Amino acid sequence: MFTFEYVDFSTTSQEIRNCLATEDFQRLATTLRGLELGQLIEQFEALKIADAAILYRMLDKDRSLELFQNLDAPVQAELIKTLQQATVVEAFAALEPADRVSLLDELPATVATRLLAGLDKQQRQATGVLLGYRDSSAGRGMTTQFISTHPELTVGQVLNCITPQLNATEHCHLIMVVDRTRRFIGAVRLADLLGQPQDLLISNIAFEIPTAQASEPDTEAARRALERHLDLMPVLDNEGRLIGVLPLGEAIDLLEDAEELRTARSAGSEPLYRPYLGTPLRKLVRARVVWLLVLAVGATLTVQVLATFEQTLESMVVLSLFIPLIVGIGGNTGNQAATTVTRALAMGDVRVSDLGRVMFREVRIGAMLGLCLGAIGFLIASVVFELEVGMIIGMTLVALCSIAAAVGGAMPIIGKFFKADPAVFSNPFISTFVDAAGLIVYLSVAVLVLGR
Repeated sequence: MFTFEYVDFSTTSQEIRNCLATEDFQRLATTLRGLELGQLIEQFEALKIADAAILYRMLDKDRSLELFQNLDAPVQAELIKTLQQATVVEAFAALEPADRVSLLDELPATVATRLLAGLDKQQRQATGVLLGYRDSSAGRGMTTQFISTHPELTVGQVLNCITPQLNATEHCHLIMVVDRTRRFIGAVRLADLLGQPQDLLISNIAFEIPTAQASEPDTEAARRALERHLDLMPVLDNEGRLIGVLPLGEAIDLLEDAEELRTARSAGSEPLYRPYLGTPLRKLVRARVVWLLVLAVGATLTVQVLATFEQTLESMVVLSLFIPLIVGIGGNTGNQAATTVTRALAMGDVRVSDLGRVMFREVRIGAMLGLCLGAIGFLIASVVFELEVGMIIGMTLVALCSIAAAVGGAMPIIGKFFKADPAVFSNPFISTFVDAAGLIVYLSVAVLVLGR
């Protein structure tokens, strides 16, 4: 019979804070020893970085290394800035090359240079290979720790060669097959080698698997690896030479990070990468203020439109009552289209070359939505107010929904074309743009119907 010990997060967190406040480090060390790694990470990330640094120093060497390896790169960077240089060099060296590169991206150049100087020659070389590729590319996300062999060798020769390497890398279950110029040929499973005749050539049992280009976006490579259930995806340079592999675990992490970024930017913010209460206020402000400034500038378009049509609004004040309705429906229609197309881009269902097809499709969808909403708006506004008001509302909704859907569908593709994250062009930006466009359409239709 299994028993599970439940550790209450809030109680433990309060105890840790009390120990820090009273400087009772003996009781703090006892409390930390009773926590599993996952619980320790939760408590660590919920603290201010200065307090977290104290916790880090309280851990023994092995546990501190394990904790450091499992933190997100931004948290690692904050910790390094707080701790002394000698404290973190060993933890930095223990990271996988891809994790080192992610951490270096978060650090000032002077700190990054000092950390690189603390690596041995082999570690610097492995890290330098990844640094040579642009951020968010498959080359940055790959690892150079893998086992390879040649097709003209026999099973017996390969087993003798790779046996000493099995403990040096965790990615040993799939062996890459390359020629003498390191051009990728295929792969063989370690388990398959064990059941084959010793004199069988590797070329007879090697099989093809999907590959990734080092220069392609890391999320595209990660998605293919996940769809094909590949434990390791070979990463090739422009000449087809094998330079690394993308592990399945890393592919999952890349997609999770991309989804977190997309979700945050859809709400007009930036991801925090650590618990809310443990994030410094300046980082929370920085994550939001840029987007608010962008949206504020965009909102001035709405003010300008209202000023332009001020005379029309004064002649028929009832039109101002419907502005929130028009603005809301236009924004929601654009956001729906943008969300759908952004997901289609992420899944590979839509490409940049499909811009015309997507816009034509969204115009038709928007028109049909506009007809449904416009008919309802026409009936209600005509009964409650006047026939002219009903005509303005009905015609506006048909035109606005068509425009909003087309714009919402096009912007993620345009963002993709300019190498920007399609999520940037999502909800906040589209809402601001469509607000102004909706008012222009609404008040232009009013001028047309009313003749003033």
